[in-house]
Amino acid sequence: MTLIKSISGIRGTIGGKPGESLTPPDIVSFTTAYARWLTETGRELSRRVVVGRDARVSGPMVEQLVAGTLNSMGFDVVMLGLATTPTVEIAVTLEKADGGIILTASHNPAQWNALKLLNHEGEFLSARAGDEIVKMVEAMDFSYPAYENLGKVIPSVDYNQKHIQMVKDLQLVDPALIESAGFKVAVDCVNSVGGLVIPDLLRALGVHEVIELYTEANGLFPHNPEPLPENLSAIAEKIKETGADVGFVVDPDVDRLAIVNEDGTMFGEEYTLVAVADYVLNHTPGNTASNLSSTRALRDITEKRGYNYVASAVGEVNVVEAMKENQCVIGGEGNGGIIYPALHYGRDALAGIGLFLTHLAASGLRCSELRKKYPDYVISKNKISLDEGINVDAVLSNVKKHYSDHLVDETDGLKIDFPDSWVHLRKSNTEPIIRIYAEHTNRQKADKLAGDVMKVIRHVIS
Repeated sequence: MTLIKSISGIRGTIGGKPGESLTPPDIVSFTTAYARWLTETGRELSRRVVVGRDARVSGPMVEQLVAGTLNSMGFDVVMLGLATTPTVEIAVTLEKADGGIILTASHNPAQWNALKLLNHEGEFLSARAGDEIVKMVEAMDFSYPAYENLGKVIPSVDYNQKHIQMVKDLQLVDPALIESAGFKVAVDCVNSVGGLVIPDLLRALGVHEVIELYTEANGLFPHNPEPLPENLSAIAEKIKETGADVGFVVDPDVDRLAIVNEDGTMFGEEYTLVAVADYVLNHTPGNTASNLSSTRALRDITEKRGYNYVASAVGEVNVVEAMKENQCVIGGEGNGGIIYPALHYGRDALAGIGLFLTHLAASGLRCSELRKKYPDYVISKNKISLDEGINVDAVLSNVKKHYSDHLVDETDGLKIDFPDSWVHLRKSNTEPIIRIYAEHTNRQKADKLAGDVMKVIRHVIS
């Protein structure tokens, strides 16, 4: 059993003992702390919070606990029911709510669930705010209002359809052009909330034929729900079998988008953002941003046009902050997360699909041909386990000294830049490991670069 309390919320496996997994007392205490934090922000409150969930089997139980706790703290709850993460984010601003809670463990397996917390702008909380909430949970210093000040549950309008219409209305999304292309599109929605919106979105955008895989929102994931190549064999085969032009795969809460080519090969999760950014930059001058562990290809296509690329610490909230500070017109993360400010500041697979299909239609290329237009990088992802008690910061400091002749970025762990490659080292906040990502144009060289750094780490430790 696992329970992880962090600045981004609380997540864990369902069942077990309080404090050791995600149990009702943990859900209630964390929701109470969030409600108290909202009350103490100093803003004039609407006393309204938006709540939505993915299709996990534990979702209805968690939803009832969260809604009841918010009501007990004097907040009305706008209940979206089954809704994507970006849909909840959009609903927070449209409802003029004080915040939102998304009940989803994202790409984690079915036994997991989580509470993801939003501010009044429909964006994830800052590290400082998240830390304050964690401290409130630990202190358990709560006071509940009297019966006359209890909140109520407010059924919502269909925000899934609102979200689809907002994507359709984006200036850079062209349904007429998409329709003229006559696309046949396959989708894998891993039996979660994507099944309620992605097929409808595709039809609204003018897609001629939608081939549906796993679009029942029953929470029974048919495969590992993280949209990685090793988990996407079914849609790859379906694309080849049906002659589909492209395939889209989303995670359970629909904030990540993976693309599969017409021949069943992977477009590459890193290149979802690269392709969409290329299209946006063709029409909108401006800067771009992604996190330090994302491909250099985004920097390449941005600087080629004379704009600036910015790298942030890993985490959506950090990318959003960098985008706002640098007037970025597009950004995101290399896990298939598209953040398009013209719609909202949050990873949004629906926006990604609308922009990508318009780009593909305008290009006149097959999906695999479009992929070949972009710089070809490969990322090697590794980790090294450490003994308990090892000072990870000291280890990273010594690694930095070893590579002192190179450009080093300490924004988030340690990133070492080479002329044709980079390596990024990050310590885990939950277990004694260092994650090591290395990128090169050649797979063997990327693996070797990661291996060389791991040898340095082992030498430092010994």
